[in-house]
Amino acid sequence: MISMYIGSGDVSSLLSGINTKGYLELWQRFMSGTKPYYNSYNSPIDALRTGKILEDRYFLTLPDDYYEQYVETCKELDVLKSSIDFARLSNGQIIDFDELKTCELNDFLLIQNAKERNDLEYIKKTYKINYNQVQFQLLCTGLKKANLVFLSVYSYNDEENYGREVKENETVKFKIQRDEKVIDFIKDRAKIFQTVKDYFKNNENGK
Repeated sequence: MISMYIGSGDVSSLLSGINTKGYLELWQRFMSGTKPYYNSYNSPIDALRTGKILEDRYFLTLPDDYYEQYVETCKELDVLKSSIDFARLSNGQIIDFDELKTCELNDFLLIQNAKERNDLEYIKKTYKINYNQVQFQLLCTGLKKANLVFLSVYSYNDEENYGREVKENETVKFKIQRDEKVIDFIKDRAKIFQTVKDYFKNNENGK
């Protein structure tokens, strides 16, 4: 059977209008059974390449019970599969996670101000895609809360970033609570994809 799943990175397309380009392209990728592979370390796009390098640098600041790129499949709808930047495990079970986003210094300062005001609505509105992605991940993991972490980018020079030591005051962490309204919307949109996956699975041998 071809691999049919929706990833947490697809959440924006999944929740888009059904006649939008993003939603239709999601269907094309889903039915093809393949996912594009990106080598972010060699990306010509500065933001992608720098983001990947700084992910590695951030990982060095975490305790030993955190693991990179941990994959969790939703038990309720196994068509949903989430890749989590940094998952904290205990006895083989995920108990917390950090989803990391890099941003320009000016944006970071605004995020920092929102944190000082305890203004989660700013994150929900301005970084809606990231917020929804964490909700997708909470659905897949079954957790009630997790962390959305923002890290400031100072330079797009690879050599500087590979040697960067991430300090605590260079990150802002928001504790994101499970939002059942968003999760219900994700589940509602995922049902048709689950139906198609189940159909192919049940008929893969020509039954």
